[in-house]
Amino acid sequence: MAELLSLEEAVARLVHDGDTVALEGFTHLIPVAAGHEIIRQRKRDLTLVRMTPDIVYDQLIGAGCARKLIFSWGGNPGVGSLHRFRDAVQHDWPVPLEIEEHSHAGMANRYVAGASGLPFAVLRGYTGTDLPAQTATIKPITCPFTGERLTAVPALNPDVSIIHAQRADRGGNVQLWGITGVQKEAVLAAKRSIVTVEEVVDELEPRPGAVVLPAWVVTAVAEVPGGAKPSYAAGYYERDNSAYQAWDEVGRDREEFTKWLNELTGVTA
Repeated sequence: MAELLSLEEAVARLVHDGDTVALEGFTHLIPVAAGHEIIRQRKRDLTLVRMTPDIVYDQLIGAGCARKLIFSWGGNPGVGSLHRFRDAVQHDWPVPLEIEEHSHAGMANRYVAGASGLPFAVLRGYTGTDLPAQTATIKPITCPFTGERLTAVPALNPDVSIIHAQRADRGGNVQLWGITGVQKEAVLAAKRSIVTVEEVVDELEPRPGAVVLPAWVVTAVAEVPGGAKPSYAAGYYERDNSAYQAWDEVGRDREEFTKWLNELTGVTA
C-alpha cells in the first residue's frame, strides 16, 4: 500500500545506486522535481529508462547519475539536442554513458510486457531499420502459427518507476488525466514506484478518461506542487517554453552547466 512521504524521503528510501529507474511522462506530467531530488542525493550508476528523455535526463546525465540510458528518442523538444547527453556519449563527460536504443513502439511494448508479467513482447516494428543490428535486445522471432517473421523485445521491469500526476487521495490512490503516455504501464511493471502529485485531496473526483492507480500498486506518494515544471500538468499549469529554450544555452557549455548544478545542489564555489 502506498505511503505518503516527502519527496526527499521517498527518493532516499526507494532509489538506490545501481538501480534501473524510469521517469516517465510524454510531454506532460514529467517528474522533473523527482529527477532533481535524485541529483541532489547524488545517486550513481543508474540505468535510466524513458521513451523520450528530455532536459531532466540531460541534467541527470550531466550530473553523473547515469551509467546507461534505455530510450527511443532523445532531445530538447522544440529546441534541439541534449548537449550533456551528447557530451557523455562522445567524450565520456562526466562519466561514460552506455546507450540502448529502441523505437517508441518497442519501448511501449516492453513496459506492457513487464506490467503483464511476461518475459518479452512481440511486434511488427523495426522492419527496414538497422536498430536490430545495433541493439542486442531486439531479436527476430517466427510466429509458430503463421510463420510470419516478427520482432521480440524483452520486458522492462524497472527497480523504480517515477511519475507525476495531478492528484492522490489520503489513502494513496492516484488520479491522472490528459496525455498519460506509458505512466500506468511503467508503474505496474516496476518493483517499486514513486508518484509525485500536485495535491493530496480527501476524495478523488471522477473525471472522464482519467487513469486511477490504486494504492496497492504504488509504493510512495509525495505531494509536490509544480513537480512537473517546466513541462505542463493539465488543469494546473501550462508548459514553460522559455525554460526549454534557456536550457539549450546552459546545457551546451560544461562551465555553465556546472554553475547550474552547483546552484541546484547548494554547492558554493
